[in-house]
Amino acid sequence: MKTGIIGLPQVGKTSLFRMLTKASLSAHALANPREAHVGVAKVPDDRLDRLAALYHPKKLVHAAVEYVDVGAIGQEALKESAYVGHLRNVDALVHVVRAFDDPAIPHVGELDPLRDIRNVDFDLMVSDLGQVEKRLERLEKDLKKMRSPELEREFDLLKRAHAHLESERPLREMEMAPEDKKRVRGFMFLSEKPILYVLNIAESPELGKELETAVARRGLSEVASRPNAAAMAVCAKVEAELAEMSDEDAAEFLASYGLKESGLVRLVRKTYELLGLISFFTVGEDECRAWTVPVNSRAVEAAGAIHSDLEKHFIRAETIHWDALLEAGSEANARSRGTLRLEGKEYIVKDGDVMHVRHSA
Repeated sequence: MKTGIIGLPQVGKTSLFRMLTKASLSAHALANPREAHVGVAKVPDDRLDRLAALYHPKKLVHAAVEYVDVGAIGQEALKESAYVGHLRNVDALVHVVRAFDDPAIPHVGELDPLRDIRNVDFDLMVSDLGQVEKRLERLEKDLKKMRSPELEREFDLLKRAHAHLESERPLREMEMAPEDKKRVRGFMFLSEKPILYVLNIAESPELGKELETAVARRGLSEVASRPNAAAMAVCAKVEAELAEMSDEDAAEFLASYGLKESGLVRLVRKTYELLGLISFFTVGEDECRAWTVPVNSRAVEAAGAIHSDLEKHFIRAETIHWDALLEAGSEANARSRGTLRLEGKEYIVKDGDVMHVRHSA
């Protein structure tokens, strides 16, 4: 799953990308603002860490989110096919919004995160509107030559999308049946993608409190409550300092601000949730690993996430929730207590399930 990081100039977008993914960008890459940078961030998971403490595996593998950092967004950038291509190929967007004042970093006009959010959302909608209008023109010609139920359904859906966009509402807020979502999937509309607004705020002595209240104070509560949207705050300046510290020093530094975890940890976790993903685990002495599946995945589909052969030859899944396994102390104890269950293909995997797939391969 890919997440695109977007934002206006001088918002701290690329700095956050580098800290999230530990990516080291060359001078050439930094000098080419239109070049997309790709990196991977580990999804922190205390549940997996605690399971690993029980099994002491040779290998520990966390889930991951892939981030793509593109150049500063705007209507001109969205006219470039390469730029738009990078954005179309992501599953969700992280929009970094400036909420800090720094004379050393220029900013046009007064700081207004809500205005910036509306302007960028508007640019995404304009891009989609152009795409919808081109397709509608083509469909009108095709329907004059030959009418078919499928073409008519697509035409009606795109007319509805056109009206939605013209009312300045992004497509992520438009209700669509599952079959309609399949019809528009190939268009990879930008305003349809789930979006996480990330306020980059200034450092302050009360940073813990500031981070908690920033979304409400900046008037973002309403946009954050809309369908397929969320908002949070980070302080990139503090995150940069944390990135240089040992784990012990970082924990002490965070505690001094009244924080338990870094903003980057929260950002990765929030991205994972926004994408509609959950983790299930496989555990053992060789490896403890988190696997990523969409919410409401069946056991047989989760088996396929591990290996296609396991999905094809699936028999049953031995399943237990991670905390029940820790409480039992071992799979043998859990089995004797009856908390380790056998589930069939249709079982809906829960976030935090530990699974062992039985198969005939």
